[in-house]
Amino acid sequence: MTLSQSRPLRYVVFFYLYVMQGLPAGFSLTALANYLTAEGVSSSAIGSFAAVVGLPWAFQFVWGPLIDRYQQSTMGRRKPWVLGAQLLAFLASLGLLLVDNPVTEVKTLGWFFFGHSVFAAIQDASVDAMAITVISEEERGRVNAFMRVGFLVGTGVGAAVFSQILRSYGFYTAALTLSLCLFTLTIFTFFIREQTQDRLLPSFRRASSSVFSRGNSALTTAAAPDNDFQWLFTELFRGLFARKSLLLFGATVLAYVSISLFSRAYNYHLIKKLGWADTSVSLLTGTYGMLVAAIVAFTGGYIADRIGARRLLVIVTGIVALYLFGFNASSAAWVKQEVAQVGLVTLYFMDPSISISAMPVLMAICRKGVEGSQFTTYMAFVNLSDIAGSFLAGHALAYIAAPQIGLLASGLALVAMLICLFTLRRYRQLGA
Repeated sequence: MTLSQSRPLRYVVFFYLYVMQGLPAGFSLTALANYLTAEGVSSSAIGSFAAVVGLPWAFQFVWGPLIDRYQQSTMGRRKPWVLGAQLLAFLASLGLLLVDNPVTEVKTLGWFFFGHSVFAAIQDASVDAMAITVISEEERGRVNAFMRVGFLVGTGVGAAVFSQILRSYGFYTAALTLSLCLFTLTIFTFFIREQTQDRLLPSFRRASSSVFSRGNSALTTAAAPDNDFQWLFTELFRGLFARKSLLLFGATVLAYVSISLFSRAYNYHLIKKLGWADTSVSLLTGTYGMLVAAIVAFTGGYIADRIGARRLLVIVTGIVALYLFGFNASSAAWVKQEVAQVGLVTLYFMDPSISISAMPVLMAICRKGVEGSQFTTYMAFVNLSDIAGSFLAGHALAYIAAPQIGLLASGLALVAMLICLFTLRRYRQLGA
């Protein structure tokens, strides 16, 4: 049960840690959002709900320096942060049990999810920091695939299973089931070690853990850094504001905004314009959509390790742009149920394809010593882009239809591809 000693264990652990993040996301942003749509809640209210739920994820960068600064524990460098955040997220999820009717208490519901998201965001930042220090560069594509598939499985279950529980047994039962799932997975985390010398229980004495990397099949260790905040913030700003970093990350944000923008608009269109049941949308999303996403993520992870994540990032952003343009340009065919179904399922190839190519690229440009802080900042803005897409789609639907929003999204994806192409080509010529 030690991450540094077992590659299969690393795959399993990072998979289920991301399942924990996906379950509440699928429940709140898909099952509940579709349920509220079907119950007559306005698109702007649902967009605001999604923004409130996701807001703490946009401020993950607050936790990165703290996680990098305080990592000397007998339990390991990152595990105390991961385990503590999971426990607090579970306790916060119990607040959902106080909501009687989600339709009439949308604002209250949103703020309870906001409280859970605060601790879930800390857990995510801690897991990402652990991944960067534990996973070697040649393994990052595959492990990122397992991480993304874990999130997709979590969101799929949260969407499909919880939508059925919500309709059949009510909100209270769905919220209680979510809390029990989070508690069960937290117990698993307790028995995981980062290094063989790490303890399962905390100690009051200060200890220095180790970080490992794989090179030439040998395991090397180094003492965990103990840097002050001035050094951490100086290095962090150098990493974030380097021109290459700004360009590649900006392109990644544009790609994620395009995905979120159209996904939210399309789900709304299916329910309100084409008359689909909210459970049908959630079920299709959480089954076939999740299956497509998992296949894409696993396949893309191996391709990223083989041809390089940078090259793959250019390819997938181009494919996303082309798909969004073609599907929205032929929106007249959406009235055919089989076309709309295929479109909804196919839609879920976009997020994992961007993730498994962009995440290794962003990991690679993180500065040594502030990897956790820098990558957490990147993920905070990735999450903010998802929030922004949902929020903008919710309000834009009051003025324009989903196909027009989709064409705008295709333009954003095209710009993202061009930025990636010219940035990577320029820095390859410079040897950087």
